[in-house]
Amino acid sequence: MTAVGEAVVEGDWEYRRLHLPPGVSRRAAAIQLSIHAEFAGWELRTVRLYADGTRRVWLRRKRTKESLPGALPT
Repeated sequence: MTAVGEAVVEGDWEYRRLHLPPGVSRRAAAIQLSIHAEFAGWELRTVRLYADGTRRVWLRRKRTKESLPGALPT
């Protein structure tokens, strides 16, 4: 299961943190991030891989006047 943090707004950018647990493979993580990019307009900002296999991912997107969906449920 992926934990999604609240969006942080800074200037013209909106940031969101995802937490990927150790059991998520690299391929599954890439597919999940691709879905966020394709359907919600997010782009990858930072990925940190920890010794226990946990990944912390920061996504960002440009803020727009029309509402885009938040992080997609996973």
